[in-house]
Amino acid sequence: MATDPALLVLMYFVMPLWLAAGFADWLCHRATRIESTTGAKESLIHLLMFVEVGAPLLAVLFLQVNAGILSLMIVAFFIHELTALWDVSYAVSAREVGPVEQHLHSFLEMVPLMAMLLVISRHWGQFLALFGFGRETAAYALAWKRQALPAGYLACILLLILVFELAPYTEELWRCLRRRGDQQTGL
Repeated sequence: MATDPALLVLMYFVMPLWLAAGFADWLCHRATRIESTTGAKESLIHLLMFVEVGAPLLAVLFLQVNAGILSLMIVAFFIHELTALWDVSYAVSAREVGPVEQHLHSFLEMVPLMAMLLVISRHWGQFLALFGFGRETAAYALAWKRQALPAGYLACILLLILVFELAPYTEELWRCLRRRGDQQTGL
C-alpha cells in the first residue's frame, strides 16, 4: 500500500488540497458576511454539498472499493456538481462572489473529480465490471477494507475534516440562523 503512487497522491496531496480549498472557501463566505446576504439557505446548501462528498469519501476510507462504491462516487459527484451550480447561482443573486472564491470553487469541483479518477485507476477491474466489461464481476456488497488505511492517517484526516470543514460550516449556519433570529426580533 505504501508504494502505490495513486494512493499516496490521494492521501497526501489530494486530501490536504481538498481540505485547504474547503476551508479557504469558508473564509471567503465569512469575509463577504454570508449571514447578512444569502444567509441560512446558502449555508444549508454548503452542508448538503459536504454530505454529498462526505458519504463517498467515508466509504472509500473505510470500505472495500468495488463497483457499488464506485457507483456511489460517480452518482454523488454529479449530484454535487448540480448542487454546486445551484449554490453559485443562488450566491451571485445576493452577494459578491469574487475571483478568489470563484477560483476556490473550481478546486472544490475538480479535486473530487481528481480523487474519483485516482480511485477508479486503483480499482480498474471493478470500474470496467460496472459497465459489463473486463474479467471481473461487478461487486456491490459493503465490506470493511481488507487492508485498512493506517489508523493514524484515518484519525488525522477525520480530525482535519472535523476542524477545518464540519466545524466551520456548522459555525456558518449558526451565524446565519442567529442573524435571522436577530432580524426577526429587531436587534
